[in-house]
Amino acid sequence: MKRLLASVMALSLVAGGCSASAEDEPVVVLASWTGEEEKAFRQVLDAFKADTGIDYLYEGTRAVDQVLASDVQRGTPPDVAVLPNAGVLAKYQKSGDLLPLDEDLSGAVTRSFSQQWVTLQQIGTERLYAVAVKADLKSLIWYDPARMTGARPTTFAGLREYAAGLTAAGGTPWCVGMGAPPASGWPGTDWIEDILLHSAGPEKYRQWAAGGLEWTSPEVRQAWLDWGSVLEPAAIRGGTAAALLTDFGDAGKPMFTDPPGCALEHQASFIMSRYQNFERPDGTFPKPGTDFDFLPFPGRDVSEVAADLAGMFQDTPGARKLIAFLASEKAQRIWPSIPRANAFSANRKAGLDVYPDQVSRRVADTITSASALCFDASDLMPATMTGAFHRAVLEYLSNRDRLDILLKQLDDVRESIQPGEWLKIHCGQ
Repeated sequence: MKRLLASVMALSLVAGGCSASAEDEPVVVLASWTGEEEKAFRQVLDAFKADTGIDYLYEGTRAVDQVLASDVQRGTPPDVAVLPNAGVLAKYQKSGDLLPLDEDLSGAVTRSFSQQWVTLQQIGTERLYAVAVKADLKSLIWYDPARMTGARPTTFAGLREYAAGLTAAGGTPWCVGMGAPPASGWPGTDWIEDILLHSAGPEKYRQWAAGGLEWTSPEVRQAWLDWGSVLEPAAIRGGTAAALLTDFGDAGKPMFTDPPGCALEHQASFIMSRYQNFERPDGTFPKPGTDFDFLPFPGRDVSEVAADLAGMFQDTPGARKLIAFLASEKAQRIWPSIPRANAFSANRKAGLDVYPDQVSRRVADTITSASALCFDASDLMPATMTGAFHRAVLEYLSNRDRLDILLKQLDDVRESIQPGEWLKIHCGQ
């Protein structure tokens, strides 16, 4: 992309017979968003262009980690890259490819984001290296409020009993989809992270995410066993084979059929957009609060969160202005205001009034105000560990008897990683 930009600029200079400043060049942006998400993010970038007069070139790819690694290796990185993985950004910070941000911007971020979000954007250092473009709340169980009567489960045992009751009555409790190329399996890692966080607590979770707690430890092993116990093959729509083949974004569709094909889904807040864009046979779309709502993940009062983080890889005036804009209240309000987009901001000054429904406002309030937040563990782990975690989840679903072998293999990967490669970020209160 950089080489293409250079060629375009060179031709423009020849044709125009004039020179261009660095600010005249478009800002090159790489991110994982395609389709509707790309259209939404382009609205943010269009607002940046309108404010500054600086154009942009955007590349969206689901293989963003691989594309960025290749671009950096060739010496042609984008000006700004947005990654859904703090662990990958940390690797580039250590290599010097991810550049620190201005002190002025650090002050603005400190005023607009809670301390836990500031810590994440510092990527385990004392300086600001990234900006959370959007955030998600992960500790959620989705359901149809018209079909869940009586008391809501507040413990993991209660959730398991509720699901077992649905199975006994001839229903199917869980909508499950593990498909997410090139990172299939991550929906299962979210399950295990939530179970460990809410059962063993934030400190054990933090130790594990930072490589300090063995995968074969009693706490981690029990989290896997608990996941397996609640997702028995009979409790999954279509069984294990279907879960492995179903795309994560489509797994919840049967929750809105009549009769429903499944009743519950463990998924992050971004799934609201998928739900609201499922067109039913009568031409209507599910509505938050009426057709779907969420339960906090049962157990301790703590939530797992994730974020898409923008980092600067070329130190240009345009890149710095874009990063500052992405952190601003104005930019942080654009995506959440788009109908049925269901993006959430971690910026406290963005406010709750921008969200169109009560369900979204509850999510946003937790993201910006809750004191007990822990970041997605697999997003903090080195890429080698994260990839092994994804694969182990898929293997465990296929064959529950392999758990001890899989955990030993994961410990082997953990031990092969140098201590300095792990991110140590505060978790909890």
